Amino acid sequence: MRRSIRVERRLAAPPGAVFEIVADHGRYDRFDGIRRSELAREGDADRNGLGAVRWVWLGPLRFEEEVTAFEPPRRLDYLIRSVRTLPFRHEGGSILLEPEGGGTRAVWTSSFEIPVPLLGRAMDAIFARQLERGFGRVLERSAELAAQGSAS
Repeated sequence: MRRSIRVERRLAAPPGAVFEIVADHGRYDRFDGIRRSELAREGDADRNGLGAVRWVWLGPLRFEEEVTAFEPPRRLDYLIRSVRTLPFRHEGGSILLEPEGGGTRAVWTSSFEIPVPLLGRAMDAIFARQLERGFGRVLERSAELAAQGSAS
């Protein structure tokens, strides 16, 4: 069963500063729960941009993700191409950042499926809850880092 998740946050930092942090693929290990991250292949026009491939280690899982849209400072889309040790079908994810007041309205969406007979539906639900919490924490931490001037 396909799951779609949507996480929305109001952040006390401008979109450009938040974007700079969420697009810094090699530094995702500064977010809680992420053991390691690496920019495996640089993007076409920008090292973190379109075509970039990042690896993210989350617990025992390693995600290989490719950037499929890169529109600073408002949009970053990605596709999980593989997850080591887990069957996983990803239809895409997107982080949208829009100015709102003196800060940012952030919306992170993702659609996926864990195609495992019998257990897949339960695993989808558990994974969706974990991703929703994780996405929210990444957005909130990005705003904190932006406010501290830690984007570089």
